[in-house]
Amino acid sequence: MAAIKETDSAQLHQEDVSLKRGADEDAPAAADGASGPAVKNDAATSDVDTKPSTTTPERHISIQTKLEGLEMLVDLNGAGRKSCPLCPEDKFKACYSHKLRRHLQNLHWKVYVEFEGQKMCICHLPCRHLKPSLTGDQVSGRHVAHYHCVVCSATIARKTDMVSHLKRHVNKGETEASYCGGSEPPHEEPAPSGQSYEIMKELGTNVQLLPNHTVPQKSDSYFNRRMKTNRQLVFSSLAVLAEERSPLECLDAFGATGIMGLQWAKHLRSAVRVTITDISDTCVKMIKENCELNNIRVDGGSRGPRGADGNPGEGKGLSITTVEVAKMDANVIMHLRPFDYIHLDPYGTAVNYLDAAFRNVRNLGIVSVTSTDTGSLYSKSPNVTLRHYSCHIVRTEYYRELAARMVVATVARAAARCNKGIEVLLAVALEHFVLVVVRVLRGPSQADESVRKLRKLVHCQWCEERVFLKQGTMMDDTLPCSCHESLPGKTAVHLGPLWCGALFNTGFLRRMLSAAVQHSMDDVQPLLKMLICESECTTLKTPPHGSTSAFANQVECGVVIKTSESGEDAAGQFGKRKKADEPGPVVKKLKPDASLEHPSFYYSIHRHSIRGMNMPKLNKFLQYLTEAGYRVSRTHFDPTGVRTDATLQQFKSVLTKYSVPTYTKAGAAPTSVSTEPTTTGPL
Repeated sequence: MAAIKETDSAQLHQEDVSLKRGADEDAPAAADGASGPAVKNDAATSDVDTKPSTTTPERHISIQTKLEGLEMLVDLNGAGRKSCPLCPEDKFKACYSHKLRRHLQNLHWKVYVEFEGQKMCICHLPCRHLKPSLTGDQVSGRHVAHYHCVVCSATIARKTDMVSHLKRHVNKGETEASYCGGSEPPHEEPAPSGQSYEIMKELGTNVQLLPNHTVPQKSDSYFNRRMKTNRQLVFSSLAVLAEERSPLECLDAFGATGIMGLQWAKHLRSAVRVTITDISDTCVKMIKENCELNNIRVDGGSRGPRGADGNPGEGKGLSITTVEVAKMDANVIMHLRPFDYIHLDPYGTAVNYLDAAFRNVRNLGIVSVTSTDTGSLYSKSPNVTLRHYSCHIVRTEYYRELAARMVVATVARAAARCNKGIEVLLAVALEHFVLVVVRVLRGPSQADESVRKLRKLVHCQWCEERVFLKQGTMMDDTLPCSCHESLPGKTAVHLGPLWCGALFNTGFLRRMLSAAVQHSMDDVQPLLKMLICESECTTLKTPPHGSTSAFANQVECGVVIKTSESGEDAAGQFGKRKKADEPGPVVKKLKPDASLEHPSFYYSIHRHSIRGMNMPKLNKFLQYLTEAGYRVSRTHFDPTGVRTDATLQQFKSVLTKYSVPTYTKAGAAPTSVSTEPTTTGPL
């Protein structure tokens, strides 16, 4: 039977060859006629070559609606060995029909991604352009497998990435399986792998993105949509500084797509002079294109305004502002030029750029640092933490605030090396980033005062009580708990050194909230309101946004800074004359008040819950702590956390007092109350 099948397949192959030869012989005769089908095919082919953006290309063979469509790509009913249409010859050799059918079902069809009835099967053909490895060879084997997007025909390797890619198409309303880029002007260089740019709008600013912008290893212009909160917080802090003095020299050291610097320039206009830098040629080119997209002129050297005669982009509309775009390393430009506001947002840690940032930053300027290396910040990689931040930390219930204080301590040490001190205006630690905003105070005395706030933290591994260690004290004697007396062995560890000062400035946060309301940033307003309550350590609501006088004052590191609107009131209040022609803020030194120190850290109500007891609601528990005479507020670090100046024993005593016993059965006796936490050992 096998010999008969081989004979039949050879006969079919011979018939196919004869048919192809007959078609080749008829082709010249048909080409002589003007109305022949070959002429129409050539015309259609020429149209595709000349106008690729106005035609819809054929779908890839890996995109099918049913399994039968995938099996129809090859004649499984015929005899002989057949090759897989979605695998190269070196990966899957030709085989018989029954084996090829199992291969199509188990390898290609089983892992498909469905979108509007279309099923995108995995493809192993060499149609994905990969970057060469360190040795110059192309990545082979399993790395070649990919999916073809049914909407934009992009090639994506992982199934989860393809699902996320399709969700972005749905959010933008791109659900039709078409791939056209004719509406966009032609670029000098094509996008990588033949992919097109997509337009994203945020805070009134349009930017171009590559389809693989979410993967920093495969795209130079990395963009993260989840960092929108971070960008709005940075924008609000810059808007507050612009109210104090203008124009400001601002630097976005890691531009990528340039969206942050473009938002500054588009909304603050003449109050800021924005400089966007990046080391990548692709990013610099895309930033310049995004400037044209938002009617922002790219500065070629001079910063003065240009008239209608000198503006080359007059046909597209007048430029609303000017932005300087430079291809330069972040350390180099920060060493060469002074700035009033510097934002550092590298991919990972920013410790390599802190020394250059504090070298030339102006007095009373602001430096904002965004760290995204959550693995080392959140105690997942302690060795990396020790290398980058020179801190020893362990996983605790307050690990996010621990990460924020660790970043602030690193920033304070970098500023002290340049004879500068810092005042922390804002410290936010969320799921995927840690943002620290500090004001720079020049002088060795300010640097010494900042360094004195770097201390070790004593942490109990059993009850998780913690306290900052003072010089000259014993480790176990400083802890309020008695775990070291009742339990054997070493119960406490030293963490840090960490920043022991306040993490928030109430006056600055109020002015940030006012700026967020003014620029219609609704997403960040709830977070700012919570930060204001946390900075005051109170559960009261914030004052209304319309009262601008409440946002004028801010005390930073014992320095009262008043804007020009409240300058006359400051002169009358402190008895100090102010000249009529004196610009800028008024600065006056104040004595620190020890009674208003911000409580350090917080306790999780669920972490310290009592067995056999029903806890009160969180808002009720905050009220009980306030009635007991403690300062209390919620915290953005943990939704179940309570920031208070009470010790852990006092915290648990109030929790025990207002907890209700749990009854397992009706009429049964209540369970015994235990003040021990739910965990029985160190974390």
